Amino acid sequence: MDERIFFYRLGRLVYQIDGVYEAYGKNCNLGSPNLLWILYALNDGERHSQKQICDDWDIPRSTANTIIKDLESKNYIALSQIKGERRELLVSLTESGKKYADGILSDLYRREREIYSEIKSPEALLDTLQNLATQMQRIAAKGE
Repeated sequence: MDERIFFYRLGRLVYQIDGVYEAYGKNCNLGSPNLLWILYALNDGERHSQKQICDDWDIPRSTANTIIKDLESKNYIALSQIKGERRELLVSLTESGKKYADGILSDLYRREREIYSEIKSPEALLDTLQNLATQMQRIAAKGE
């Protein structure tokens, strides 16, 4: 296989996987696929800055801000100041937000567990994909 076929197939697979998550979000009546990713990120029990969520999940800041404001208005998240930072806030799920996220994500987690059990070497796969992502970032850097 040459590099063009490799990257073509890789791109298709990435978008197919992303499409599965987008379809799952639609089936849960989420207005935005980015809402699913924000809930997914926050449901790890940690507090995250909005910038960290945007960077980690490649969500535009304005989109994340809109979603976070909506979640805050529903008391699903709490925002707290980061010591020494004027503009950046930490985002965390409230108890009602945790229930909301669990209601959406529990079936997804179950399905992911089923698929995960079939992967022969998950750590090696992630290491390979991380290395590839790091190398691919050079493409974006060339455009700057």
